[in-house]
Amino acid sequence: MKSLEELKALREQMKGKVGIRHDGDSNIRVVVGMATCGIAAGARPVLAAFTDEVAKRGLTHVSVGQTGCIGICQYEPVVEIFEPGKEKVTYVKVTPEMVPAIVSQHIVNGSPVTEYTIGASGAQS
Repeated sequence: MKSLEELKALREQMKGKVGIRHDGDSNIRVVVGMATCGIAAGARPVLAAFTDEVAKRGLTHVSVGQTGCIGICQYEPVVEIFEPGKEKVTYVKVTPEMVPAIVSQHIVNGSPVTEYTIGASGAQS
């Protein structure tokens, strides 16, 4: 590494390889809670599963990211999906095995998987 420009170029190249995209406001955003409580409950494999599934399907209009505490620790791992012009959908107690269904039904086909959402778990929305 000899310059800041080389470092920036490497960063952009690696962002594409890991499947996490940050492209504008018209995209669907998938946000995984990665505070201590989320990580302890298994959020890292959930984040990896979303990143892999989005990359596998070539969904360039979807960004996958992480955030700190969402504030509902008893429901971790928590995933929020933000779509332009729609209310956010909060998925709770997410496992990596749930991710393909969420991506297929919600992100690709536009129909949230209600049995995985906070409303279906008995919590207040």
